[in-house]
This record gives sequence, C-alpha cells and structure tokens, in this order.
Amino acid sequence: MNNATTFINLRIWDGLGATYLDNADAVRIEGREIVAIGTRAEIATDSAQRDMSGLTLIPGLIDAHVHLCLNPEIKNALDQGKESAAEIRRAMADRCAAMVRAGITTARDLGGGAWVEFEIRDRINAGELPGPRLLCSGQPITSIKGHCHFWGGEAADLDAALVVLARQADKGADLIKVMATGGNLTVGTNPAAAQFSAEVLSDIVAESMRRGLHVAAHCHGTPGIRAAAAANVATIEHCSWVSPAGWGMDYDEDSAAQIAARGIWVSPTINAGWKRNVDRTDFVTRVQDNYRRMRAAGVRLIASTDAGIPNVWHHHLPQALAVFSHFAQLSPVETLRAATSDCAQAIGLGAVTGRIANGFAADLLFVDGDPLTDLEAVTRPVAVVARGQEVA
Repeated sequence: MNNATTFINLRIWDGLGATYLDNADAVRIEGREIVAIGTRAEIATDSAQRDMSGLTLIPGLIDAHVHLCLNPEIKNALDQGKESAAEIRRAMADRCAAMVRAGITTARDLGGGAWVEFEIRDRINAGELPGPRLLCSGQPITSIKGHCHFWGGEAADLDAALVVLARQADKGADLIKVMATGGNLTVGTNPAAAQFSAEVLSDIVAESMRRGLHVAAHCHGTPGIRAAAAANVATIEHCSWVSPAGWGMDYDEDSAAQIAARGIWVSPTINAGWKRNVDRTDFVTRVQDNYRRMRAAGVRLIASTDAGIPNVWHHHLPQALAVFSHFAQLSPVETLRAATSDCAQAIGLGAVTGRIANGFAADLLFVDGDPLTDLEAVTRPVAVVARGQEVA
C-alpha cells in the first residue's frame, strides 16, 4: 500500500455514532494512521485512491479474551501443547493470520504457559507476521491446583502471587490475569468458589498498577465477582453469577452496583457456540435477565469469545456478535461499540484504536451490507487494513 491512500465512495460508521457519518464518504490514511475523514473532493486530491463503492467502513474489531496457545479442536486442556515447539508456533501464527483476515485487528491474549504469544506479538509488531495487535498477559495468577494451574502461575499466598506477577512483567506482559474463581476446564476446581480474598486481589491490582499494567479477573462464581469488584480490577471476565445451584443463579445487585460505580468493564465471553443454548428457554431467560439488570445498574459490556477453548475458533468473533447481541439484549450499534470503541477503552487502547477518527490507528474493516441493522454483515469482510497495512 502507498504511504498515503484515500478510500473513497464509502458509507462510514466511526465507532461511536448512532448512525453513519454525514457529509463523509472517504478516509485517508498515511503510514499507520488515519489522517483525514471527509468527502472525496476534500481529502483525495493528492493521494492514491481506492474505490470502495457499495461498501461500509467500520473500525477493525477487537476480541477482549482469546488464548492463542489453545487448539479449539482439543477438549482436554491437559492434552494441549503436546506438539513440537515449531508446530505450536506455526499454529499460533496461523490463528493470528485468520483473525486479522476476519477483521479482528486487536485482541487480548489472557493466558498461556510458555509466553509463545509474546513472541508472536513481537513478530506481528515487527511486520514479520500478519495478525492483530496483541496485548498479552502470560501466566495467570491462580491458587495451588487452581484454574489453569498447569500454565505455571500457582500461588499459595500474596507473596507467591506477587512473584508470579513480577515474572510476567519481566517477560514483557501488557497486563496481568488473575483467576478469581475456579473454572470448568480445570478438573478439581469449583467455578462457584473464590480462589483469592478481596484483600489479596487488591494487593495484586495495586502492584500491577504500580507497574503500569491493568488486571483482568476470571470470575464465574459470585464470591469471586464480589472480590474482584472490591479489588477494582479493570475487567471482569465471564461474570457468570454462578452458585452451587447453577449458572447465572446468584445475581448480586450490590456487586453489580459496585462494578458500575468503579467503572469496571465486564467481558462476558459470549461466543458463536452459545447459539446451541437459544432453545433452552429457562437458561436464556435467566441470562438475559441478568444482563438486563447489569445494564440497568450501569455495567458496561465488551465483546469477547474465550477463543481457543473447545469449539471456539479464534477468527469467529464476527459470527459471535449477533449471538452476543441476543443474550445481552444489545442493539446492533451497541454491540458494534462493544467490539470497537468501548472495547478499546476497556483494554487501555481508547486513544489508539476502535474508532474511525483522525490520529487513530488505520484499523479498518470494509464489509458488504449494513452492519448497523444486520450484524451478519461483519461476517462478510471484503477488505481489512491493520495498522495501515492491507491484509491479503
């Protein structure tokens, strides 16, 4: 791509508005940035032009929760990572290439055991591999034999947790991940039970902030959600309101109010596979009611899929958005904000990406159709630009 290129004859959604931009049908980029938005006559006079007639331009999508090291075809987490180092790196690079081709231009990798995703991130940043901008957490802090303990982040107490934290920071982590509750994929853990106290989580958050890192907390059970909210983490992953009685059975108004008051974002990891639940009337009603109450309390949601867990593919965020919209009862515009500008803000990139605006990264997704009324349009990418480079 030339250093300066103007894409013309577009319908443009900027990542914020309720509808498309008025009096703008062109976007000019130079290098990695958007430098002008307006009419073709105004901004395309001295640059190469690309006619995108009939297409809609939106910001590149963001998935707030992926695991590049996981193969979604493998059901048992303990069977992951048995390939050779070369095969693992090749598979992770292939996943990144598939993601960016699908229009996912940014993602947070929230856990692995060997920091290979850091290598992939750095190679993408250097232009050696195609892929999204990556923020990587490395080994999650977990309790002894806790959720994803096999990734090497076990900690018996606060001192041990801070050692794990420091190890991730020293490796070049962009954020810290902590397992505040057990999880389904780790045998012997309890998703309904908290793994750390609010006091320990608070100290983890304080040390992370001292290092300039935000904290994402895996939370299924309500005790863990409550502790993470009290600790003021940046994002609560899943937020499933699990109790011994079942999934979504323990919604807590006080915790939701604290999440909202502290500006904590909820990353609910609703993926395309959730479609299998649409005929489970009781489940759908319960989940939708929980999200309705959360939103009424002021809780803000972002798009995420937990890509890599069984049958959840890394490039399927576009297919997940309509499902996310259904369960969270979001409009198409609200859903797209959750996957662009809101998500960027939640993960610390609100001044970098997620919007079609001057000075923002040239992360662009061109689609056929009207995504503001039909989210399926984002599953039909026609062209993708990631940090100024067009994706083959």
